[in-house]
Amino acid sequence: MTSEEGNVSVSFLPCATAKLLNVHLHAAIRDTIFEDCHMDSPRQVKNLNREPKRTPNRPSNPPQKDAYARLLSQHSSSKFTQYLEQYAKDTAFPREANWPSPLVKAQSDRQNIPQKQRDQVHNDFSDSSDFSPSSIKSKGEESSLSLYMEKLSTRTAQQDFERKQGVSDRQRCGQRRDTATSQDGDVESAGTSGQEQEKMKKSKKKKAHSRQPEEDRSGEGPFQSGVYTPMSRQKFPSASCANSPADKGKTRGPRASKRPVFEPYMTLEEVSHGLKRGELIQGKLRINPKKYHEGFIPSPDDGRDIFLDGIVARNRALNDDIVVVRILPREQWKVVRSDTEYEGTSESDTQKESMGPTVQKKTTERTPRPAGIEDDQCSDQDELIRQLQNPTLTDTEIGEHLEDPSTPRPNGEILQKTAKVVYIVEKKHSRAVTGFLKFLTDKPFAMLSPVDHRVPRINVLLDDCPEDFRYRSADYTNTLFICRITNWPADSNFAEGQLAKMLGQAGEIEPETEGILLEYGVDLSEFSDEVLNCLPKNLPWTIPAEEMSKRRDLRKECIFTIDPSTARDLDDALSCKQLPDGNFEVGVHIADVSYFLEEDNALDLIASHRATSVYMVQKVIPMLPRLLCEELCSLNPRTDRLTFSVIWTITPEGKILSEWFGRSVICSCVKLSYDHAQSMIEAPEKMFTAEELPLVHHLHPIDEIHEAVLNLHFIAKNLRAQRVTGGALRLEQLKLSFTLDKETMMPQGCYIYQYRDSNKLVEEFMLLANIATAHHIHKRFPQLALLRRHPPPKAKMMDELQELCDQLGINMDLSSAGALNKSLNTSLGDDNYTAARKEVLTHMCSRPMQMALYFCTGVHKDVQLFKHYALNVPLYTHFTSPIRRYADIVVHRLLASSLGCGPSLGLSTEEVEKRASHCNDRKTVSKRVQDLSSELFFGVFVKDCGPLESEAMVMGVLDQSFDVLVLSYRVQKRIYCKSVVGLDSFRHRKVGKTSELTLVWTAKDRETTPVEQVISIFTLVEVQLKADGAPMKYSAVLKRPEENKSDNKMC
Repeated sequence: MTSEEGNVSVSFLPCATAKLLNVHLHAAIRDTIFEDCHMDSPRQVKNLNREPKRTPNRPSNPPQKDAYARLLSQHSSSKFTQYLEQYAKDTAFPREANWPSPLVKAQSDRQNIPQKQRDQVHNDFSDSSDFSPSSIKSKGEESSLSLYMEKLSTRTAQQDFERKQGVSDRQRCGQRRDTATSQDGDVESAGTSGQEQEKMKKSKKKKAHSRQPEEDRSGEGPFQSGVYTPMSRQKFPSASCANSPADKGKTRGPRASKRPVFEPYMTLEEVSHGLKRGELIQGKLRINPKKYHEGFIPSPDDGRDIFLDGIVARNRALNDDIVVVRILPREQWKVVRSDTEYEGTSESDTQKESMGPTVQKKTTERTPRPAGIEDDQCSDQDELIRQLQNPTLTDTEIGEHLEDPSTPRPNGEILQKTAKVVYIVEKKHSRAVTGFLKFLTDKPFAMLSPVDHRVPRINVLLDDCPEDFRYRSADYTNTLFICRITNWPADSNFAEGQLAKMLGQAGEIEPETEGILLEYGVDLSEFSDEVLNCLPKNLPWTIPAEEMSKRRDLRKECIFTIDPSTARDLDDALSCKQLPDGNFEVGVHIADVSYFLEEDNALDLIASHRATSVYMVQKVIPMLPRLLCEELCSLNPRTDRLTFSVIWTITPEGKILSEWFGRSVICSCVKLSYDHAQSMIEAPEKMFTAEELPLVHHLHPIDEIHEAVLNLHFIAKNLRAQRVTGGALRLEQLKLSFTLDKETMMPQGCYIYQYRDSNKLVEEFMLLANIATAHHIHKRFPQLALLRRHPPPKAKMMDELQELCDQLGINMDLSSAGALNKSLNTSLGDDNYTAARKEVLTHMCSRPMQMALYFCTGVHKDVQLFKHYALNVPLYTHFTSPIRRYADIVVHRLLASSLGCGPSLGLSTEEVEKRASHCNDRKTVSKRVQDLSSELFFGVFVKDCGPLESEAMVMGVLDQSFDVLVLSYRVQKRIYCKSVVGLDSFRHRKVGKTSELTLVWTAKDRETTPVEQVISIFTLVEVQLKADGAPMKYSAVLKRPEENKSDNKMC
């Protein structure tokens, strides 16, 4: 029989049995209906009353039967209905008051059932076809309904209690097992199979500090106001189950208590005390983009980074947030093999983690999913239990028990601290997310699936979506949206957000570019009228006579710029004049941007907020209005411009005899590109014609400019030699550049940017000017100087790198920056692949390096901390690019004040440090956006011109994958062994610090044997770059080793 609601009715059973079965079967059916309506979730088995872990001295209830799970998932089967009817008929007999209940009888019968018969009962429920009258057991055996009724008996007391407390069925059906993170880092909902439940039971640990995962309803919690729609103040409705008319207007009892997924944050006072006592640690969170459940913060002792495992440990913090963490107990720390050999983007790729005496379980490493495509889902409860109670699981099955972490471990294994977030100091992440909208049936909200899987999925109110989305959601399948996270409740794994903008179609450069900029918080807005009102009004602008009288007039000197051919913001110029005594007067002239920026006016505030210009492949997002950065401040040729100059008297060998700083006026005589300067350097005797160069000022013949370039080149080589001898280091990594169609701005070709002598010439004098300025402002403002420091690399990682190089037979001295530089420039062979080997080794050496940082000298008392490791100089700053860097503007103001040609800096030590910190953040963002733009354009190039074939060199080897440097394009790609077509098997071997993969290729025919290919660092392989199905994505496909190399296909 079937009720009007579509549920199975069992009213024909004996009264007590029928009532009990009706109540609980309806609850089970509602549970499954809810699971069907929930996003992307297969039906789940409700197990809200999990059994505690058994101990020898503690009795426990019988374990749950999988038959019950299958019964719930198949309750709507017509054969199951017939089965209930048959059971009712067979059990319909008069009951006396003193007769035992059928439930009690079923339990007592169970005590005498042989194991084989119980196993048969388990197997009989493998398919819905088993639910038939013929499958009923005899009275002496256990039936499937007996198991079910037994299960119901264990739940009756609690459900009756909940009803007495006013907990409605609707509230109960809303409870579900929430998720943590899937392999690709997304928050997902999924069912838990019987096998997975068994794994959970085996892996659970009881720890005093652990919190159980929450059973919640996704999408609940306040929805904060925003700007996209009038519905911004509406709260998210409960997502527990489908709306029922019968429930509307009812006065409900108290809401069922739910355990939070995330621990509550500590108070600011608790955090402050904890940091002072050393119980807590503060740092910037870094999330691995390739393994999204892995997070790290720097260790305060400069040792191995502290590991955070999963979304629960991160406690709603996002990438780049400044967080406070509590270190977990030692038994939960991770056992690390050797992460020096290769770490990809974090320290975790080659790590083995400890579970104490627990056997590790195996998970499979997968290729990250393309944008907008959802992967198979993992078990919600498994993931939550793994993260809350066993935060030290590994990706590799070792099949044995790990020893106690406190004892010495073989093969140099060491412990890595693990932690959990207890407080977010500053939300550095913009909370803007690019992604795709997915319509959810019977839900008042849609789901945004982020392109960046390090952020959670986001529930967005349907009223916030395009008007026709709920009716024509398929039309938006490939549409990119930008969404801002407005709330992330502690009892939900899903954030809440508001759509900010519909960007356009995925795969198109402009929507993708805008998404990158918005997601990283780059200010795209036009400058306001208030800002523009700070600019000079009378155009064309000329230098006032009063200002001219205050400056050194250098307009008749031979001064010129050397920049990329496409540059429009020219902020540095050079001059070189030979003196009668054979020495040279060399000048570096920098645009005087601070003249146009009055401190603390609207223009200065927006410049300090943007902090840097952002350079992308096809455009620039300027820090200043274009009137300044391209006109009034840019040192354009044949135009009078205000500058800050530093002029040295210097010997041909590069020894500085005197130095002068001051404000000046120049008139550049020509705008040279790096190509122009390079051609002059390579042809010192050539007489260049006017047609070969840009227009030159009539006061300075081409020969004079040519001679100045040659003299600068000669001095620069000597300066560089002095720096190298003094212990400087340069980790040079080649980058990809593009040629664009002038109309469409689409990539027509790509090439490796060459760093040549002309680039080195400019760099050398910019370094000299920055070093000189740093010493000058620090001497006069020891508490206010804004400098730039570069901390030394992490010692432990350098030690491990040294061991690795020794094992590889590479003679490397990592004792200092100078020793490292000398080692890198030592020949790594004498063949066509020497440069490639050097680049791979450079990449390995760059991982232990720390970022260079702006800082205020008054904050750090130890002068030794001021040192710049790579340059090997005690003081350094940025002075030479004020058009595109706000830090340089602060330095210019300090310099002007020190020279008496400008007002005192109106900032305190703390305010300078705050500006410095903000500049650090924006510089990091700018670099990341620039890299993403390059990746975007190369993805388009591969799609339009691919597949592209190239040799590649192995950069690092993991247990199931390896990374390669594609030599023709200098891009890095990871190749997953399980995705290689034609591969029969593979095996991993680790010898000391090095890893090695042996790939076994399937034989082409019966007459040939399988081909083995050994993959290790520096191995050469053939790859093919092919566009993926997802927009802008491409992958490297490994070719069989015996295949002949073919020519690269180029556009």
